[in-house]
Amino acid sequence: MSALLNVSDLVIEYHGTQVVRAVDEVSLSIEPGEVLALVGESGCGKSSLARAVVGMEKPRSGSVTYRGATVPLLGVRRRDKQFTSIQMVFQDPNSSLNPRVRVGQQISEGITTALARGEAGSVPEEWLERVGLSTTMVGRYPYELSGGQRQRVAIARALAARPDLLVADEPISALDASSQASVADMMRRLALDAGAGLLFISHDLAIVRLIADRTVVMYRGKIVESGVSERIWNDPVHPYTQALLSAIPEPDGKGILPAAPAAEAPVEWRSELRSALDRT
Repeated sequence: MSALLNVSDLVIEYHGTQVVRAVDEVSLSIEPGEVLALVGESGCGKSSLARAVVGMEKPRSGSVTYRGATVPLLGVRRRDKQFTSIQMVFQDPNSSLNPRVRVGQQISEGITTALARGEAGSVPEEWLERVGLSTTMVGRYPYELSGGQRQRVAIARALAARPDLLVADEPISALDASSQASVADMMRRLALDAGAGLLFISHDLAIVRLIADRTVVMYRGKIVESGVSERIWNDPVHPYTQALLSAIPEPDGKGILPAAPAAEAPVEWRSELRSALDRT
């Protein structure tokens, strides 16, 4: 089976008072019907990579291909139908949903995208039900919904376009803890039911363990570890992966705070991590 998405030696840089290399020669792939998790702390380059995958970020070098074709940069012109099969769910639904357009109309935009590719028709109410929302919300505006409901609408709109590849950039970080696991599991189920690949970006390895087939760990723009999610959870090799796992709180009643992640750790500990990274 050929890969749905191939990222090869991708480099993304930002130029200001100094050059910042956000993504440093990263390579990964996603198969159809696979959930790949990309994890790491804030600022490690996860979102920059996600934006490059959907054509929102111009690579300094390297390539991003979807079904063997290079993903073009998004512009003012309508995207080629081939690449509308790539959809993205952003971290903040307030920035991705139009506050002046009713929920049903926004989901209809995704349906129209699918119809243009010859996909089967559907109605907004169907997608609201699939993401666990009442069909009565079809006539509401985003500001009339809670944060969790708005994120579910954003997911419904993306899925209504019937994507082959769904990119989810920290889609549950703004949700309350009680709903994070259920929304993540819902995304996995809906994506796989449609036969799509899912790139799920998060800093939470506990959630990732539940939904991802494979996990890729990023640190300072580089991939430091990758493999089957269960293996990484049970037998992490790289010190940074071990640090991420140690930062997960445990309800043990001891009142002990978890270890700080690398960016907040003492200087001598960060130095040890960087030395380990240089050896990989």
